[in-house]
Amino acid sequence: MFQEYFSYDERLGIFLPKLKLDWEDYSHVEQQMILTEWEYIRGEIPDHIKRLEFTINDKQERLNHESDFTLSCKLNSEIADLASIINDLWIWFRSNQQISYNSKIHG
Repeated sequence: MFQEYFSYDERLGIFLPKLKLDWEDYSHVEQQMILTEWEYIRGEIPDHIKRLEFTINDKQERLNHESDFTLSCKLNSEIADLASIINDLWIWFRSNQQISYNSKIHG
């Protein structure tokens, strides 16, 4: 049943809401179940971000001591990708704490 309302986002490393119906077409019980699960997922986002920040810090430290230009570029690109993921996770975390009542949410 969980997969009916959420889908795993490989890039972000979390489940995101993926509703097939308009919010008001779900029963009150379904809405509460979806909101409860989303709050659990949202609550895990800061810890996930901390793990990604640790990885960035590790890569930054390696970058600071790297003399090979090609490897430096690769590390810099990986850091940028992780920073982009963190930014998107914060957007999801800070987005309305409830799933929108006005429209479907697509992951």
